[in-house]
Amino acid sequence: MRQPDWTDRFNGTRRLPDRVRDRLRKAARMVRFPKGAQVFGPDNVPESLLFLYDGRIRVSQRSGAGREIVLYRVEAGDSCVLTTACMLAEEAYNAQGIAETDVTAVVLPKAEFDRLAAEEDAFRGFVFEAYSRRLIDLLRVVDDVAFGRIDVRLAKRLLALAGAASEIQVTHQQLADELGTAREVISRVLNDFQKRELITQSRGRVTLADKAALQALAQSG
Repeated sequence: MRQPDWTDRFNGTRRLPDRVRDRLRKAARMVRFPKGAQVFGPDNVPESLLFLYDGRIRVSQRSGAGREIVLYRVEAGDSCVLTTACMLAEEAYNAQGIAETDVTAVVLPKAEFDRLAAEEDAFRGFVFEAYSRRLIDLLRVVDDVAFGRIDVRLAKRLLALAGAASEIQVTHQQLADELGTAREVISRVLNDFQKRELITQSRGRVTLADKAALQALAQSG
């Protein structure tokens, strides 16, 4: 059976010239990770550029004191900017990527990445366009952590995690990790949300009772 053309999966690679796509198809390979597996971790120097074909990866960083903050998520159809940055700098990761679902990824070996970046303007433009977009997202994370109101940030994150649903399976500690703060802070704000009838809570579960009000709060910051 003929394998699907993975370069059709990504907006950036879909727009590349046929000769570049042919080189990508010949050089890259598919890998799979089960839910919960570490896709990459601190102290590993990346040897391949990673394109996420299917699934979702959570990229986070942990401080020496053990506090974690979620930097961003790689969704299906995206490349991982941290992998790109570490490959360009030839440095080890300073964060970890965990498969939040079963994951299928396409990996392009560094040697072919280097050749394509040097020889093909279209591929080089694709890499740096994706890198720039994610860098802007990371700067927003820094801005939120440094200056954002925690109630506004939490409302945004609850809505993002819920998507079209109204219920999230999540603990106070996991939400604290998402936002880079202490569990006690999250518990206090969630209790306030519950008093205002924005949410209801049970063990390991948050139900968004008033999405419209949460959306208004999220947009107020």
